[in-house]
Amino acid sequence: MVVHSAAERVLAGLDPEQRSAVTAPAGPVCILAGAGTGKTRAVTSRIAHRALTGDISARHVLAVTFTARAAAEMRARLGALGVGGVQARTFHAAALRQVRYFAPRLLEGRAMPELLDSKVRVVTLAAAKVGLRADRAAARDLAGEIEWAKSSLVEPGEYVVAAAKALRETPYEPAKVADVFAAYERLKRGNGVIDFEDMLRAAVWGIEEHADVAEQVRGQYRHLVVDEYQDVNPLQQRLLDAWLGGRDDLTVVGDASQTIYSFTGATSSYLVDFPRRHRGATVVRLVRDYRSTPQVVGLANAVISQARGAEARLRLELHGQRPPGPEPDLRIFTDEPAEANAVAARCRSLIDGGTPAREIAVLFRTNAQSEAYEKALTEAAVPYVVQGAERFFERPEVRQAMIALRAATRSIPGETPLPAAVVEGLAAVGWAPDAPPPGGAARERWEALAALVQLAEEYAATPEVVPIGEAVAIERPVTLGDFNEELARRAAQQHVPTVEGVTLASLHSAKGLEWDAVFLVGLAEGTLPTTYAKTPEQVEEERRLLYVGITRAREWLWLSYAAARSPGGRARRPSRFLPQLDRSGGGERAGAGAARRTERRRTQVVSCRICGATLLAGADRKLGRCPTCPSDLDEELYARLHEWRQRVAGAQKVPAYVVFTDATLTALAERKPGRTEELIAIAGIGPRKLGLYGDTVLALVAGAGVDDVCPQKSFEI
Repeated sequence: MVVHSAAERVLAGLDPEQRSAVTAPAGPVCILAGAGTGKTRAVTSRIAHRALTGDISARHVLAVTFTARAAAEMRARLGALGVGGVQARTFHAAALRQVRYFAPRLLEGRAMPELLDSKVRVVTLAAAKVGLRADRAAARDLAGEIEWAKSSLVEPGEYVVAAAKALRETPYEPAKVADVFAAYERLKRGNGVIDFEDMLRAAVWGIEEHADVAEQVRGQYRHLVVDEYQDVNPLQQRLLDAWLGGRDDLTVVGDASQTIYSFTGATSSYLVDFPRRHRGATVVRLVRDYRSTPQVVGLANAVISQARGAEARLRLELHGQRPPGPEPDLRIFTDEPAEANAVAARCRSLIDGGTPAREIAVLFRTNAQSEAYEKALTEAAVPYVVQGAERFFERPEVRQAMIALRAATRSIPGETPLPAAVVEGLAAVGWAPDAPPPGGAARERWEALAALVQLAEEYAATPEVVPIGEAVAIERPVTLGDFNEELARRAAQQHVPTVEGVTLASLHSAKGLEWDAVFLVGLAEGTLPTTYAKTPEQVEEERRLLYVGITRAREWLWLSYAAARSPGGRARRPSRFLPQLDRSGGGERAGAGAARRTERRRTQVVSCRICGATLLAGADRKLGRCPTCPSDLDEELYARLHEWRQRVAGAQKVPAYVVFTDATLTALAERKPGRTEELIAIAGIGPRKLGLYGDTVLALVAGAGVDDVCPQKSFEI
């Protein structure tokens, strides 16, 4: 009785879909869990409910996930539900534990090889063995290719064909990468070390080739649970199959719309094909979003509703469960510095308004984008922390570049234009202003140094004013020495340690996290989707990245892009993934409106008269400002306009809004038009209303009283 009451308590508070997942019968179960739908609660409640009802023993459960943090959260939740003894670990931790346990038996008394913390050093040596000089970035990219190959069960001799089939963008010619791969494997064996993929393979080998090991492992782990199943790679699936040994007591949890790590070998195909591979599987869809407001959820649905490909077959339409919140903001800025400064100012405003800095995040596509936001936040006195990457000026390639630029002041003529001098100085660290190299780390290094060139271009656009006498001054072009001092100043400012602050993170490193307020920045074609997304599958993964970013926000969401990288630069288009956000639809939520394919009309560009952002929403365009920018409403003028409208509406026997809406009155009292041209620039005042009321409204704005423009007696019946 006590046990069953505890099991009933586990079910308390679950929604119908979560309850279905928890009480599903033994056997293959696939839980398709959208962002914010309580997947961890559902899966831990399923384990706890089965244990408390006596269906399973907790010590026979192995739950695997992808991060130590997620595994720790699972153990904590199970403990809170009164269930101990479940092994909740990452794939690597579970494999390491088993390999160490069985090593004496499998290795016949020999010591277990040392586990490499990082491949980079051995890869660098392997590259040298085959005649390649790989710097740290190139070695990281080669290591990434080797990890992809080993995770995909590809051997060195198979790499060239496999890479071609997978359309890999390799850091060197595929045959050279294969040579490095083979040399890396030889060096490892010669030094008696193994890497993480070897460890997973050893766990598989131990089970597949040793019946006694298989019997013991499968006797211990009879019920398998896999979290984030869309991120499993072929090697991990091979290990999972070895653990199962043909049994079917398997629960998997995943969301195909959050598949964003395919470049590492992860594939959602196992999640997509789960019902086919496991006949009679129970499939449960969790669609009630408890994380985000309906406005954020609506936008997320609008973005992912356009998805195509295999993952789109399991697309979930989320239903927001939280009270309504503010509409998502879409902002367009003239250039990236303006965008960064506006983001910093809004962060400052949110913090001043009571939002903790730790509950704010600025998310971008690549780590090289962080520098502009580090600078802007520093200048706005907003503390920040960089998630999953080093601060811009702490990156090794940036430190090396600054040293090279200081040395270049001795060899580059002082009259050389600053951008050209910086490009010439960066040649010493191997940077050239041509197409970026293939490979993630090498490309990121190139982009970080390209950001320095962009900084030089912006800095050169503001010549120094030098006084030469009373009331006389000249403009002096900035030099490389000036620029080096500016870089040193920025580096010093951004090295101030912070305990808590606004999170700066790439979209990839933000997965699994959430904040009250999220800024998604740099949403321009060429950045998201990146220019390197060539195939339809790669473009769709970029779309899912934006979806992941949107669903990180609990309440307040900002989306922005800059029309140019730098002042006066080449124009860019907004990301193709952005739906049209228009809040002018009679109170309709932005996301819901975006989900409908409305006709796009050509409209005049209207900028916020306070912050300069381009205004897209009808109500914002009417006011001439962003909804979050401070109002400069003339309350006395508004009162006179309101009284005048009441008199006119009464005389015409029509509702007041037929004359002018409240929003139009507010716009008039804020913008205070003095000429006909300024009056008709306000949305809602067309030729007809201009003819009826134009002169009267201009007179009221100029200071006329209501009795002056429409005496009370004229409205007597």
